[in-house]
Amino acid sequence: MEESELLRQRREKIKSLKEMGVELFPNDFKVEHTSLEILQRYGDWSAEDLQGLEEIFSCAGRIMAIRDFGRAAFIHLQDRKGRIQVYLREDLLGEELFGLFKKLDVGDFLGVRGGLFRTKTGELTVEAALIKLLAKSFHPLPEKWHGLTDVETRYRQRYLDLAVNPKVRETFYRRSEIIKVMKEFLLQRDFLEVETPMMQPIPGGAVARPFKTYHKTLDMELYLRIAPELYLKRLVIGGLERVFELNRNFRNEGLSTQHNPEFTMLEFYQSYCTYEDLMTLTEEMIGEVALRVLGSYEITYQGVGLNLAPHWPRVTLREALVQYGGVDNSHNIVEDYLLAQERARNLGLEVEEGESHGEILVKIFEEVVEPKLIQPIFITEYPVEVSPLARRKNDAQEVTERFELFMVGREIANGFSELNNPEDQSERFRAQAAKRGGTDEEISLIDEGFLTALEYGMPPTAGEGIGVDRLVMILTDSPSIRDVIFFPQMRKKPDVSL
Repeated sequence: MEESELLRQRREKIKSLKEMGVELFPNDFKVEHTSLEILQRYGDWSAEDLQGLEEIFSCAGRIMAIRDFGRAAFIHLQDRKGRIQVYLREDLLGEELFGLFKKLDVGDFLGVRGGLFRTKTGELTVEAALIKLLAKSFHPLPEKWHGLTDVETRYRQRYLDLAVNPKVRETFYRRSEIIKVMKEFLLQRDFLEVETPMMQPIPGGAVARPFKTYHKTLDMELYLRIAPELYLKRLVIGGLERVFELNRNFRNEGLSTQHNPEFTMLEFYQSYCTYEDLMTLTEEMIGEVALRVLGSYEITYQGVGLNLAPHWPRVTLREALVQYGGVDNSHNIVEDYLLAQERARNLGLEVEEGESHGEILVKIFEEVVEPKLIQPIFITEYPVEVSPLARRKNDAQEVTERFELFMVGREIANGFSELNNPEDQSERFRAQAAKRGGTDEEISLIDEGFLTALEYGMPPTAGEGIGVDRLVMILTDSPSIRDVIFFPQMRKKPDVSL
């Protein structure tokens, strides 16, 4: 049946309901039971046991299916916990209420009161003694999703996706549980949950293109934060030795299956520890999440088996280039700057004038090593040039006490022993600004307030950010970041009504 015909039929039913004096959007029905509560409490009761049950149940939800037999019908009612079957009989409901039911459609919200019984097929069912229309759906629900166009519609009209796809609802329930466990893990270790500004006068804590906005009353430009790092460190300087924030960051950059302009990070800082301590904490945290949410360290992501049980390998970036990148002694790009340049160009990578050896090595690493890092692994000792906020290694000043966690060929977390020397930090900020062009605008984006705070003294501290969306992708077997964000950013499409 054409959608226009379905819409016409619905409009006629709506007109008929109004003529019957039925309120289309009432708000006076009290829900006392969910589908799951009923199924858990009485799911193993026999038909004979249920006959002696005098309890009346009150539930509500969206009608997802109707099987109409004339003077009787079965419907499936879906609430936040699942679905339950409802049986409607004209002789029990009465002519008026059964007439109301005949005007209902899949997609409408309905309140039901009645007892329980088992059908001949053994399904636990509510026998409706009373029904009440709670909200009329003006549009038919989609029966199923298929093809690229409908995949895009799923993201644009997430409410429909949630309504008709149980697996999608399960993904977002699981996302919530993952975040809950991560927060509990830190709270149990005496971390304090905090909030830092989302609008900042200077975008700091990461290298990324920011979104710019304007505050009229203050007459000043502000930026949506690209990272909370410099504010969280201010709190550490103030004596809050263990802090974390579940934060939303905004980066005015590209979109992909792993990137969304607005994304969620769990960022935390712990005084009197090092990046090595945080690697241990990270594998314990993610391992605990896997056990509590999924029930096992062994998971599968897009057909690939992963083992999340601690302890995960720790390999330096230079070792990884040799171990995974095909570097041998006769072509040692790790030690030879010119060889590194040549290798990068042979890989089709752009080598900019003045680019350092460390920066080139990281480019090669990202190209030839990252895709091979499938099982959880920590890559450590990143070059100073690409780690402006990390502490140098005492025995190797060209690299830092920094790690990145990789799984299935993608970065999941980034952590390091924090640079707490204000003079070194100032020099690195200014060198970074000079490399980006050295303009007055670049210099003005140096957070002098943070440098001043650092001059008051920050204890030895390690900090880390975990990409929550990417971690949720892996733990829910979701191929795209858009599958784990309720409302991902989409290209403008004027013809779609949202």
